[in-house]
Amino acid sequence: MHGSHEHGHAHAHGHTHGGHQHGHSHSASGTARPGRVRFLKERVSHLLRPHSHDAADRVDSELEASAEGMRTLWISLAVLGLTALFQTVVVVASGSVALLGDTIHNLADALTAVPLAIAFVLGRRPPTRRFTYGYGRAEDLAGVAVVLVITASAGLAAYEAVDRLIHPRDVTHLPAVAVAGLVGFLGNEWVARYRIRTGRRIGSAALVADGLHARTDGFTSLAVLVGAGGVAAGWQLADPLIGLVITVAILAVLRDAVREVAQRLMDAVDPALVDTAETALTGTSGVRAVGAIRLRWVGHQLRAEADIVVPADLTVVQAHAIAVSAEHALFHAIPRLTAATVHTDYTPAASATAHEALAHHRSPALTS
Repeated sequence: MHGSHEHGHAHAHGHTHGGHQHGHSHSASGTARPGRVRFLKERVSHLLRPHSHDAADRVDSELEASAEGMRTLWISLAVLGLTALFQTVVVVASGSVALLGDTIHNLADALTAVPLAIAFVLGRRPPTRRFTYGYGRAEDLAGVAVVLVITASAGLAAYEAVDRLIHPRDVTHLPAVAVAGLVGFLGNEWVARYRIRTGRRIGSAALVADGLHARTDGFTSLAVLVGAGGVAAGWQLADPLIGLVITVAILAVLRDAVREVAQRLMDAVDPALVDTAETALTGTSGVRAVGAIRLRWVGHQLRAEADIVVPADLTVVQAHAIAVSAEHALFHAIPRLTAATVHTDYTPAASATAHEALAHHRSPALTS
């Protein structure tokens, strides 16, 4: 006996199974209650159990996550835009190539808000028959755009630093350069903390990568202070050399961002999440054993697939009930999980026999 169970229920305990809608309503007729009564019921339910699995609630949660991501992007764009504007004025007045490199990087970091914002907007669109998982992957593509922007800023900063080494020029307005470097650090560190905190809360790898980018920008801004100090001490090459140091720092954050984004594109997840899912399934009443568990991010949302072994003498209804319980356990155990499919088998030996017809279609690594 086996069956897959896709959780998308709209309380009270509605869910889809095999493409059909099942409702476990507690009303006698099974029909919708009057709007006001249902609204009061939902409010009371929320107060007693804030952790809800309703399809509507999950959509609201996803929209809220996207809205929070958008809010973070626009606020950080404003902060970094003002920071870069102030630094640009000082660059024009002073001719500091170190500050120029920092300003370029801050402008690039501010502009990465654009592809991320587009991705969050696309992510709100509902699935279609072509994009059956929705548009959450746009967020991962935005992460690629962020990586490309970081790469371009590193190349431009390196070019300007090398050009200044070959064609030295005096740097003026050193106190203003030092202040601009300090402003750059404070603006970037604030934005970095804000983006990383929001990205981790809503599960956005692209936003976390952008936050790491901003954090490195902050420390490169501090390097501008060192360059200004070196020039003030009479060492004119300090400014372009600090520009090269900033380039190296940009390359370091580029490496981290590439790893973060590449892992997401390759469907990598934290192994601890798999352990958590296995523990939740094993602890579900009626589950004899747990087979393959697969988790993947789609944008900032998690999806899960799992195989469980149940007693062979159960009816379809009983096996289905265990699948529902197992899925329910997954939703409680794993944050950001928005969909799960639970496949039920009976004893491993019998399961192998039942799946013989599928053996030549399956990869050995995926055979349960």
